[in-house]
Amino acid sequence: MDMSKYRALFFSEAREHLAGMGRLLVALEHDSRDVQTVEALFREAHSIKGMAASMGYDRTAELAHGLEDMLDRCRAGGEVPPARVDRLLQGLDLLESLINDLDADQPEREIGDFLAELQSAEQTGGNPDEKVYAQQISPPGQKEAGESAEKAQPESGRTGKAVPGSAKETPEPEPEQERSLRKWDVRIELAPETAMPAARLLLLLNRIKSRGRILACSPDEKSLQDGGAHFRVDVRLESGDDDSALRDLLKSHSEIGRLQVAPHKPPVRRAPSRRADQARTVRVRTELLDHFINLAGEMITQRHRLHSAQKSHDWEDLRGGIDGMARLVTDLHHHILKVRMMPLESITGHLPRVVRDLARKSGKQVSFTLSGEEIELDRAILEELADPLVHMVRNAVDHGIEQCGRVRIEARREKDLVVLDVMDDGRGIDPEAVRRKAVQRGLLSTEQVRQLPESDLLLLVCRPGFSTAEAVTDISGRGVGMDVVKTVVEGFGGTLEIFSRPGKGTRIQLKLPLSVAIIQLLLVRCGTQVVGLPITCVQRLLTLPRDQIQSSGKRLAVRLDDGIVPLLSLRKILQLETIPLSGSIPVVVTEMRGRRIGLVVDALAGQREAFVKTLDFPLNQITGVTGASILGDGRILFVIDPRQMLEGRAMAPPQRAGASV
Repeated sequence: MDMSKYRALFFSEAREHLAGMGRLLVALEHDSRDVQTVEALFREAHSIKGMAASMGYDRTAELAHGLEDMLDRCRAGGEVPPARVDRLLQGLDLLESLINDLDADQPEREIGDFLAELQSAEQTGGNPDEKVYAQQISPPGQKEAGESAEKAQPESGRTGKAVPGSAKETPEPEPEQERSLRKWDVRIELAPETAMPAARLLLLLNRIKSRGRILACSPDEKSLQDGGAHFRVDVRLESGDDDSALRDLLKSHSEIGRLQVAPHKPPVRRAPSRRADQARTVRVRTELLDHFINLAGEMITQRHRLHSAQKSHDWEDLRGGIDGMARLVTDLHHHILKVRMMPLESITGHLPRVVRDLARKSGKQVSFTLSGEEIELDRAILEELADPLVHMVRNAVDHGIEQCGRVRIEARREKDLVVLDVMDDGRGIDPEAVRRKAVQRGLLSTEQVRQLPESDLLLLVCRPGFSTAEAVTDISGRGVGMDVVKTVVEGFGGTLEIFSRPGKGTRIQLKLPLSVAIIQLLLVRCGTQVVGLPITCVQRLLTLPRDQIQSSGKRLAVRLDDGIVPLLSLRKILQLETIPLSGSIPVVVTEMRGRRIGLVVDALAGQREAFVKTLDFPLNQITGVTGASILGDGRILFVIDPRQMLEGRAMAPPQRAGASV
C-alpha cells in the first residue's frame, strides 16, 4: 500500500502530539504526582508509536515505544523523580529530531545508545541522583535549547528544541560569528546638484560591495552603467556590519543627500515551508466544507439569474441578481476567514518548555502563565509572530527576571484588534541607561535624548544592535531581536509599545489586526492621489471650519475634548504639493503611543472593504506603506499606516496659521 500520500498528515499530527508531550512534561515537573498528566503523556506517546509503525518509520516507533514503557512504569503512581522527567524530555527531543529527519527526506538517526542508556537508568530504579544521559542532538538548522523554538510552525505545533544540557558540548560562537550575515535595506539619495549621478552611485555600490553581498539593487548596475539621471538607488545587502558601521562607511561622501539603513523586512504573508516543494495544508471542519458547497450552489444559481436578466434586459432583475451575488461573496469571505483563523495556542504551546529550559540554564526560578490562548488570529500573522514571541520571552527571562520572578503572556480582543501583552515583574528598563546608550551610539544628542518622551525613549531598544545589557550572554544581550519583533509586527499593520518601571517590571504590548488579507479601509484624497487608511488606525473623523484651527506653539492644532490635538498635513507626509488652508477642512484623528494626532486631508472619499496584497522590494521599504489594493476603476490604491509614517519621519516643519498644507 502506498503510504506516501499520508506523509503530510503524519507529520502534522506527530508534531501536535510532540507539542502536547512538551506541555505535559513541563506540567509534570511542577506536579510530579499528577496521575492524569502521566496518563495523558502515555496516550500521546502511544499515538506517535502507532502512527510511525503504520508508516514504516521503525526507529521512530521504537523510540516512542521506549518512552511509552517508561511512562507505563510511572502510571503505577507515586512521585515521578526529576531525573526521569529529564530523560523523558531528552527522549522527546530525540523523537522530534527523528521526525524532522524524515520530513527532510533524511534517514532516521541512530537511537541505540540512547535506548541502552534509558534501559540502564531504568534498571537502577530511576535514582534522581544518577547522571542523566545527555546525547548531543542536532536537527537540521537547530540551535541551542530554547532558541530553536523560534522556528515553531503554527500549523503543526513544531517546537524544534535541542536536548537540555547539550549546549555545553557545543562551543559558544564568537560574537563576530553570531552577528554575521544580517540583511539590510539601504537607500542612497544623491543631492540634486550632483554631477554624473549614475557614476557616483556606481562608486557607492562598489564601496558597499566591500562590506557584504548585494542581493538586490534598483536600478540595477547595468542601468547605472548606461548613465542617465539616476539620483537614487535601493540596495538589499547581506553583511556582518551593523547599521552604524554601514552609515559610517557611506556618510563621508558629501554628494549623499539622504541615507537610510534599516533591517530588511521579511515577507509577512508567505510563511516559510520546511521544504520548498512541500505543499502547505490546513485542516477544515466538516461543517465549513458543507457551507462552502452550499455557497457554491447558490452562486451558480445567481450566475444563471444574471445571465437570464442580461438576455431579457430586465434591469430590475439584474440589480437583484447583483445584490444577491454581493451577499454571497460577503458570506464566502466571512467563512474563508474562519478557515484562515487559528488559535494563539498554536504558537504558544512550546513556550512553557522554552521558559523551563532557559530558567534552568540561567539558574533562575521562573513562573510562567498564559491566558487568552483561545483567541484566534489569521494564520499568516501567527506564522510570522512565532519567532518574535520567543525573542520577547527570552529577553524577559534573561534580562527582566533576576533570581526568581514571573513571566506572563495575556491576549484579549479589543474591537477589530488583538492585544498581546508580554510581561515580567523583574528589574525593568533603566531610562538613564537607554539615554546613555543612545548618546554613545550617536543616535541622538544629549539635548534630544532629554527631550524625548519616555514612550519614545523605550522604543529605542528596538533599534538594530541596541542593548543596555552590561554583559552579553548566550541567551540574549547582543541587541538583536527587538528590532526584528518591531519590523515583523509593523509589517502586517500592527503596533508595538513598551511600558516599564525600574524595579517593577516591563510590559511589551502588541496590537495586531485579526486578518492581513481583507480589511476595512477609509479612503482619503490628497490632490489626485487616493490612499487607504486601515479603519483600525482611525480614532475619529472631523470636518473643521478654518477659524477653529489655532496655533499651538510652532504648529497648527485644534482643541478637542478639553485637549489640544496637533495637526499634520498628509500632503507633506506624502511629499505632495501643498495648498493653502481654506473652507471646511477634513481631519482624520489617529493615535500614536497614547497621543492623538490629526491628519489634514483634502477630502474623505468613503469607506470600503479591500483585498490588500504585500509589496515587493523596493516598494516595501517605503515607511508606512503596508500594501496595495485595486480600485473598481483599475487604479492602484496604496494602503498606508499613518502611525508608522509619523514615527518613521521627523515631524513636519513648523506650520503657522497662515501656512499651507
